[in-house]
Amino acid sequence: MSAEETVGSVTKIPDITLSDGNKIPQIGLGMLRIDDDEVTDVVKSGLEVGYRHIDAAAGYNNEPGVGRALTETGFNTGEQRKTLWVTTKLKDSEQGYDNALKAFDRQINDLRLDYIDMYMLHWPTPFNWRSGETWKALVKLRDEGRVRTLGVCNFLPEHLERLHQETGEWPTINQIELHPTWQQREVVDFCREHGIAVEAYSPIARGADLDAGDGTIARIAQAHGISPAQAILRWHIENGTIIIPKSVHTVRQRENLDLFGFSLNPAEHAEIDALDGPTRAGHDPMTFTYA
Repeated sequence: MSAEETVGSVTKIPDITLSDGNKIPQIGLGMLRIDDDEVTDVVKSGLEVGYRHIDAAAGYNNEPGVGRALTETGFNTGEQRKTLWVTTKLKDSEQGYDNALKAFDRQINDLRLDYIDMYMLHWPTPFNWRSGETWKALVKLRDEGRVRTLGVCNFLPEHLERLHQETGEWPTINQIELHPTWQQREVVDFCREHGIAVEAYSPIARGADLDAGDGTIARIAQAHGISPAQAILRWHIENGTIIIPKSVHTVRQRENLDLFGFSLNPAEHAEIDALDGPTRAGHDPMTFTYA
């Protein structure tokens, strides 16, 4: 991981090197639950304050708006495109070899890009498992140069093992719900043992973890003169986790990037580790589908 640098007024975010040699910025901007009309300005704002990692998905129903932002800012082609990491995800309803290839054509057109940095399976849907055949379509896209790297979301160890058995590959990234009160240590340990980078969505539990630990987060934040959100996000950074906090507000977007002028001491980090609990904020990968 490279050291943080500031170029002009924009912070350069450290990269995480993936198992295939690609490098992903450790902090990205999430696109979940933003209307297509609104998302264009959100992406423009994020790019202006320094994000170089956009996390999109077909299931968010706003890829055309993301594409408009990339085109209007010039980040869809040329030298600027080379500085940007764009992730998108396949809808669960479009799994399957032929369906996935057709869906990708639509998505890359909506995003107005020549290639996607990472294409992901959004949910494992073990009750309707098609990840193996779908992965083979993703490999074809990677071999053609239309996708740089392949990942999954919400996969538990048993799903990762089944995918590996059917395809001979491990994904480069597993994007999972991960925050202080839902740390998924078994999943994280499995991923690390198999060279799979961990990416956290809902890194502050949609705001619920800001008050975690009967004031623990607030106390740590106050000691450093930072916000509770920054304390949690710094904990993720120090764990080597890729994070994709979401905000539609420029001030908060900037705050979520400002994580490198301080560090947690070992006792503070351990206090956040100790907040792990039994309750997720999102959905159960064994039963959920994001059609």
